[in-house]
Amino acid sequence: MKALLTKLYGLLELTKQIDFLAPIALRIYLVPVFWMAGTKKWSSFDSTVEWFGNPDWGLGLPFPLVLAFLATWTEILGAISLLFGIALRWFALPLMFTMVVAAFSVHWEFGWQAIADPGAPMANERVMESAEKLQRAKSILRENGNYEWLTSSGNYVVLNNGIEFAVTYFIMLLTLFFIGAGKYLSFDYWVKKRLIKD
Repeated sequence: MKALLTKLYGLLELTKQIDFLAPIALRIYLVPVFWMAGTKKWSSFDSTVEWFGNPDWGLGLPFPLVLAFLATWTEILGAISLLFGIALRWFALPLMFTMVVAAFSVHWEFGWQAIADPGAPMANERVMESAEKLQRAKSILRENGNYEWLTSSGNYVVLNNGIEFAVTYFIMLLTLFFIGAGKYLSFDYWVKKRLIKD
């Protein structure tokens, strides 16, 4: 039994030769998330500042100009860091912070789910009510529109806007913070290899 376990462990150890694939996959996945979020904020920066500061229909945060600027450029520069794997562990920290702020200031009141699914284990009352509303909307579309054409690009869903995505991105960034940008396909790897001798 010990010999079998040793052999199996040895086979798993062989995968370390390609362990750079995991961090690059996380990085590539996260690049468009943060690039789109940051550039969208920047393209309508005045509206972003208003949304950050307005207590009635926005986030009601103090110093909205400063915080909007910091959030916007954290996401834009963070996306560049993710793409090239440069100073990634340092950029992961403020990106994680933006995800914590987003989870608590934007998404918390809606519960866990990003997309409403009444069959999911963490479905709250809002999600449960969404099923009836979605069925009614589909019924209206079937009666009054070309339903086949309207759904040809995908199914209709109800956006719940819960913390699910913010938490998922936080966990991915936390992983990158600890494991780094990965070997071979990152500036961080080559900088460390050339400048910092172990």
